[in-house]
Amino acid sequence: MPPRADSGEIRAAPWAYSPDEVLRALGTRAEGLSEDESRARLTEYGPNVLAAERRLSAARLLLAQVQSPLILLLVFAAVVSMVAGEWTDASMALAVVFASSLLGFFREYSAGKAIEELKSRVVSRAKVVRAGEVTSVEAARLVPGDVIALQAGSLIPADCVLLEAKDFFVNQAVLTGESLPVERQPGASERSAPLALRTSCLYLGTNVRTGTARAVVVSTGKQTVYGSIADKLTLRPPETEFDRGLRQFGQLLMIAMLIMVLGVLVLNLWQHRPLFQSLLFAIALAVGLAPELLPAILAVNLARSAKSMATQGVLVRRLNAIENFGSMDVLCTDKTGTLTEGVVRLEGSYDPNGEAADAPLREAALNAHFETGLANPLDDAISLAAGPVDPRFVKLDEIPYDFARKRLSVVVRDGERCRLVTKGSLRTVLDVCTRLADGRPLDDALRAELASRVDHWGNQGFRVLGVATREIDAREVYAREDERGLTFLGFLTFFDPPKADVQEAVAELARLGVGLKIISGDSRAVTVHVARAVGIEVKRPLTGQELDELGDEALWARVVTTNVFSEVDPNQKERIILALKKRGHVVGYMGDGINDAPALHAADVSVSVEGAVDVAKEASDFVLLKQDLHVLRRGVLEGRTTFANTLKYVLTTESANLGNMFSMAICSAFLPFLPLLAGQILLNNLLSDLPAVAIASDSVDKELIERPRRWDMRFIRRFMIEFGLLSSVFDLATFGALLWVFKASEGEFRTAWFVESLLTELVIALVVRTRRPFYKSRPGKTLLWITGAVAAIDLALPWLPGASLLGFTPLPLPLLFSILGITAAYVVAAELLKSRFYREVAPRRLRARQA
Repeated sequence: MPPRADSGEIRAAPWAYSPDEVLRALGTRAEGLSEDESRARLTEYGPNVLAAERRLSAARLLLAQVQSPLILLLVFAAVVSMVAGEWTDASMALAVVFASSLLGFFREYSAGKAIEELKSRVVSRAKVVRAGEVTSVEAARLVPGDVIALQAGSLIPADCVLLEAKDFFVNQAVLTGESLPVERQPGASERSAPLALRTSCLYLGTNVRTGTARAVVVSTGKQTVYGSIADKLTLRPPETEFDRGLRQFGQLLMIAMLIMVLGVLVLNLWQHRPLFQSLLFAIALAVGLAPELLPAILAVNLARSAKSMATQGVLVRRLNAIENFGSMDVLCTDKTGTLTEGVVRLEGSYDPNGEAADAPLREAALNAHFETGLANPLDDAISLAAGPVDPRFVKLDEIPYDFARKRLSVVVRDGERCRLVTKGSLRTVLDVCTRLADGRPLDDALRAELASRVDHWGNQGFRVLGVATREIDAREVYAREDERGLTFLGFLTFFDPPKADVQEAVAELARLGVGLKIISGDSRAVTVHVARAVGIEVKRPLTGQELDELGDEALWARVVTTNVFSEVDPNQKERIILALKKRGHVVGYMGDGINDAPALHAADVSVSVEGAVDVAKEASDFVLLKQDLHVLRRGVLEGRTTFANTLKYVLTTESANLGNMFSMAICSAFLPFLPLLAGQILLNNLLSDLPAVAIASDSVDKELIERPRRWDMRFIRRFMIEFGLLSSVFDLATFGALLWVFKASEGEFRTAWFVESLLTELVIALVVRTRRPFYKSRPGKTLLWITGAVAAIDLALPWLPGASLLGFTPLPLPLLFSILGITAAYVVAAELLKSRFYREVAPRRLRARQA
């Protein structure tokens, strides 16, 4: 007899030992730990998390502000200024570093606190056996020795060893790369077995595909296999549509900055200007061109949207998906609970001839009562209609549901007799039947007659299940192979009525440019009936079998026109989503079951509901507190508002900045002095950014959220060039007036241009924030007040104490009024250009995208 292994050996290789040995080594039992034992072990082992939750740190966030490339560039400029003895420029550079860092810090800190609060509302939970009772706890509170209950759709919350399992298949691709689920069952494996062959072990990060089980937790948190390699397994998340646009915008700016800085530096050195002065001027232009507050604006926009969406019943799990929500132009969803009430009612129980009969309901009630897989509304409806099950029936075993068989069986004993009771999709139930209840053999003609009867019910909107049974010998274990030679008892019909207001919601989504496609595992007849009942014009419906006959290229063509898909399995759902994305759509998917997980992972926008299975919620970007298209529509509008305000900042800053910096770069080549000192450029940039902080809370015109919008780099580039050139024209007009009309001195020139360039940047923000005439779109109060305050500072700056230290000098009143006149003319010209731009350029870009 081999020596008994000690506790340490068993914990090191739990797969090599029996369940009883593992339980002893962990000091636990099949009934689980008590609450007191659990609390003591939580103190000993710590929470079940991969890493301690990093709380929002003010110091870390402030350091991140200082480490941004633009801030480091300003610090470099300050050092260069000190070396050159330009103490005023050095002071201004450091002041801008201080102000920009604090401004970004306070905005991002408040946004981060809001996000922390929202994230605490979405917590993973696990079913744990405590003192013999199954209860739900936060997964973070699991400890070694806890016994957990698992079923299809469960996420494995820790490393475990199986105690009992029934048809238990696990998807562990995240660890092994296996694409297909593998069966797991209790029992020892070889100590040297690789991870994939440890048949009794379950690992954190994997999920249950089918079946039921109980397991004991052996390792948690960083002590798990996943935890030990988490850093290597943490892949960069897929780039969202918005992230891609932001990256392309950054590349565009980088090229523009590089060309401008190098060009200015070469020109100034060619004119034999001092190296340090030329370098500072070039750096200041680069900083002036960059939208340095964009990260803070994005953080504030996303946090504000997440809070707003939470009040409307949408919890955000991944912030970067908010803008994608607004860009979504196709929404794929199942019908149950979304288009229908989700409260299934049993309509009738019928024999194979279509006559009312009790036998199908009576047998199905046994199946529904004893099955232990995923809870579903059909079982609830059966149990409600049939009433309590007679206590003389005893469950012997269960053959769980899976998406290949599409049926579920239980074995029950009634006295000395045992029988297997099966219910499920009619086609798959008939596949294992050989006769009818009246003894007639089930030939092809009868099968066609039964299928025709189901189609008739389906065309009326009824969902149909088949029920079958057979006598079977008593034994301990039953398998799928026992589902054969059954007697078909009849049908159960169910009705789930469409929601009263769903037609309005579908129509509203259509008006917002979001096309709705139904993807269902239900029959074609039922799915088409529901689609028509909720106001969807059914176009070229496609079944899962027909879909399998299409190659990828054929599906890419078909998927655009088809809006009802029925009888599809999980992999086919994913294939539909990928085909839509291939055609250039931003695709949303709404699902709550284990069969929805692949499609949720594939979609640009994944939406689940609060009552969804764990694996569906884990795959989702958003969790709806109520499964309602109206709630989802509000989320779409919020995403579009966020995108609109982010784009406002980009268009506002870059149209003005590009023109001003380009004008200075050109004029520096012809003037005997620099048009603005480096410190003045930095101050101008800082003051012009103050109103931008309020853009996150700015009001949005309804036409900006009526249709899906995306990053369009051609549109942005064209906008920057046209409005930048317009700004340069008025800058050059200002130069001309200063040099040839007012004969301005060097100090007056710089002061006047500073006032004019800042004033035009402020007013252009109010012009380009809307596609309407600026006076027909009311800005947010905060934006309006800050803009007015900065404009007042700008006009008063030349007369303020200490202005001379910054190189400013008081301006003659005629010159000041001329600047105001040029600014007014600039507003008129910008309005005219905006009208032409959106009348000609925007429709052309829209047509190009649609083509």
